[in-house]
Amino acid sequence: MHQVHDGEPLSIGFVLLRRFTMLPFAAFVDCLRLAADEGDRSRQLRCHWVFMTSAGQDAISSCGAAVTPCTAFRDPAEFDYIVVIGGVQDEHDAVDETAIAYLRRTADAGVPLVGLCTGVFALIQAGLMNGRRCCVSWYHHGDLTRRFPDIEPVADRLFIDDGDLLTCAGGIASADLAAHLVERHLGKAWAMKSLHIMLIDEARRGEHPQPQPVVFDKVEDRLVRRAIAILEQHLGEPLGVDALAERLGTSRRNLERRFREALGVGPRKFARDLRLRYGLWLLHYTAKSVTEIGERCGFADTAHFSRHFRETFGATPSAVRKSAGESDGAAVDPFFLHIKARPASR
Repeated sequence: MHQVHDGEPLSIGFVLLRRFTMLPFAAFVDCLRLAADEGDRSRQLRCHWVFMTSAGQDAISSCGAAVTPCTAFRDPAEFDYIVVIGGVQDEHDAVDETAIAYLRRTADAGVPLVGLCTGVFALIQAGLMNGRRCCVSWYHHGDLTRRFPDIEPVADRLFIDDGDLLTCAGGIASADLAAHLVERHLGKAWAMKSLHIMLIDEARRGEHPQPQPVVFDKVEDRLVRRAIAILEQHLGEPLGVDALAERLGTSRRNLERRFREALGVGPRKFARDLRLRYGLWLLHYTAKSVTEIGERCGFADTAHFSRHFRETFGATPSAVRKSAGESDGAAVDPFFLHIKARPASR
């Protein structure tokens, strides 16, 4: 566990990577800012922070806003933590080797590293996550497992504090992690002051579950909600009902009964429909072949995928691909499948 320096300011160095995401950055730094001073005067008294880029250039966020001034990378020993914030993931982008080397240098110096949002990808590229688990947003879970199959991602909690390495799903959860560090170094009162000014009721612990990506309509059964969260993390690798029930600590019979009561279908059909929905999205928004999409959605072969796809959507994958650019219909997103609860029986 990282040593707490009682009475000393909390010092943070931010590594802002290309096209970094603004919300996790703003949530984290504003929690520090509000804890650093009395009221809302923003003096860096109890907390210090520095924004860094590889050459001291302005940091351009994914939304186009720039953070300035930034400095070139400074001695990691100046900071209690180095926080790296990643950006939009494009495998074809050149890796910032200067930043990767700095992260390795930070680890060698024994300074804890914090990966916010896709900042965890940079920690992996630096070779710092080997044999370690890392917290990632459900939205990036598939990308991470596909690109780094040897890494153990965790997408059912807000953040993980392993002492020397802290990883966070990003978004507003970055405020929870910042409050966690503020409380550790400065005390709970300062953490709560920040959160309350940010209109956040209380700090959520790291193991607090991430909000579910599926839009629920009064699906109140918590077991079913947990099951759906797991299924969404296995869109490309079908999880059998027995294995799913074991993960949830229940019986297959109970799981199937609860699914039918809540949704009117069993878990096997629900999981298949979710994977087909993913395939529909891939047909609309990627150039992958039908064969590639069937494989990515976990179907044994193209014929199997096409048959179920046609039964569900009334058209073959090839026909949908041809009409994808012509349709003015509603956009499809596999992560926001709207699920309506079955009406309660009277």
